Amino acid sequence: MSLSGRGSLAHQLWSHPHLHDGAAMVPQARPLAVARHAALALRTAWSLAAEDPALFAVQVARRLPRPVAGRLARGLRACGPTGSTPRIVGCWLAGWRDEARDEIAVRAARGRLGRVVGEVAVELDALDPATRLPATTAARAAWRRGDLTVAVATAPAGSTLRRRLRDELRLLARDEVPNEGRSRKLVPRPELRPSAENLGRGGRLTVLHLLVNSVPTTASGYALRSHAVLRAQRGAGIDAVATTRLGYPVNVGLVTGRDLDVVDQVPYHRLVRWSAPGLPSGRLEAQVVATTDLAVRCGAGAVHATTPFTNGLVAQRVAARLGLPWVYEVRGLLEDTWAASFPTPAARRAASASQRHALARAREAELAAAADHVVVLGTTVRDSLVARGVPAERITVVPNAVDDALLTCDTDPATARARLGLGACGPAGGDTDGFWVGTVGSLVDYEGVGTLLDAVTILRAQGVDVRVAVVGDGVARPELVRRAAALGEAAVLPGRVPAAQAVTWYQALDVFVVPRRDTAVTRTVVPLKPMQAMALRRPVVASDLPALREVVGDPGAGLMVPPDDADALAGALAALAADPDRVARLGAAGRRFAATRTWSAVGQAYRALYERLYAPADPTPGEGLAA
Repeated sequence: MSLSGRGSLAHQLWSHPHLHDGAAMVPQARPLAVARHAALALRTAWSLAAEDPALFAVQVARRLPRPVAGRLARGLRACGPTGSTPRIVGCWLAGWRDEARDEIAVRAARGRLGRVVGEVAVELDALDPATRLPATTAARAAWRRGDLTVAVATAPAGSTLRRRLRDELRLLARDEVPNEGRSRKLVPRPELRPSAENLGRGGRLTVLHLLVNSVPTTASGYALRSHAVLRAQRGAGIDAVATTRLGYPVNVGLVTGRDLDVVDQVPYHRLVRWSAPGLPSGRLEAQVVATTDLAVRCGAGAVHATTPFTNGLVAQRVAARLGLPWVYEVRGLLEDTWAASFPTPAARRAASASQRHALARAREAELAAAADHVVVLGTTVRDSLVARGVPAERITVVPNAVDDALLTCDTDPATARARLGLGACGPAGGDTDGFWVGTVGSLVDYEGVGTLLDAVTILRAQGVDVRVAVVGDGVARPELVRRAAALGEAAVLPGRVPAAQAVTWYQALDVFVVPRRDTAVTRTVVPLKPMQAMALRRPVVASDLPALREVVGDPGAGLMVPPDDADALAGALAALAADPDRVARLGAAGRRFAATRTWSAVGQAYRALYERLYAPADPTPGEGLAA
């Protein structure tokens, strides 16, 4: 789901000279900012190309626009025999990950992979441990599978790669840390820390949010949650201001950005310098300095960081330097998200038992325990942090929520499908009949969308007129498009759609499906998308996992099925297709539950949380919006 397709360009043409006045944005030229962003991009590209041309080529290929990558992929696949470098790179660029792994296996049987193929193999987790690799590629492969100490030892002695990996390991293992524990805690200016009494009388608190990425450049679930939270806080009388990690958005390929984006009156400050330190610890310290300066300039009274731990480290140090409280928002257990990215169960188990997983788990728990308060999205993550030693009374659950306006949207599925032109795509030829199921969101392997396609295939073979829409983009989409081809016009995969159109896609479905696979991350992280479907009165069929049971099964808003079980999913969908009354009852239950979780209520929950930070005499824990 995207805010407006390629619409982020529109935001790049506008800026706002003020921070909080809410005036209309006016076009302003930002030549100095553009020059700085371009200079950083050129310096970064030059250093990467000089250090490792093969890796640089792979990284550039990853960031090609999809149409360009598609044409290049077709040409490369036609250029060589099985196992050749062009065919391997072509399959990888096309998103045919399984075919690329098969080609790499053929190449590996012949001997050395070569630099470019080796780097692609690292990207795809397609390396046999016995495969001979150049030292730099072998080091990156070890790092990727979580053997961090091995990676440092494998990298060539004296190389930039070894220095960088060693520095990153020190950050993760907490061996580093320049200035940590020695930063002088300053006495804040009185105006930086308004009292709880002043807040209660309508006083405004400025909270500086530290984010990894944000709208308008990035439209991930993380960025959309962040934007919704910031809007909700501003609606609750909090001056919410955001900044993104050092070098963003240059480090994701946007070189025409500016130092300030304002979206829906939410200011996003960019920390982009003419050049960036080469080592992770240097970049972290540079971000601390820049963020401290920004916090002083905007009069921040609190600092609020989201995971990962590097964001938490910056917030911790900025808060210590300014004598401010800081909040750590744990969006998920990111070591589990990393482990879930591996392609096979055996690889995922190995990642979960790796050095990287253990260190990241400990580091995240340490930062959560050090924060003045912790925010989580659901009870599963709260319970996990409590088990790691984070005091329960310092954790507040602030779940994903929905816009209040969605609770009054009552467009029926047939009307929504007609607006999208889906009737013309249906096998019945021009009507809007059929039972439509589907999902909206990021398309990655652990979302399990392949299971949904398999379930639809089963039902259509049984003569059930069920059709499927899968809206969104991600690394899994190319393979899903290939698998959906067998369903013909009964499957629609439009890719990313404008934000204004996303609601219509939700409404076009008779049933919303969340077919997540059973991994550590899907057991703990509560997604946003089922809440939106429930607000629109759409019943949900979801994998029976703790995080999904919390928002679907327990409120009675849908049906739970075993994960990775296409037959069970097909059975649940068939039962709903045959029972319109049950569909209506589940949809009504979902809306009732969604009405208890609105972004306006979330804004008030955050306000209450910040007020507690200024009232240490009241130790009552915050329950947020979830018991």
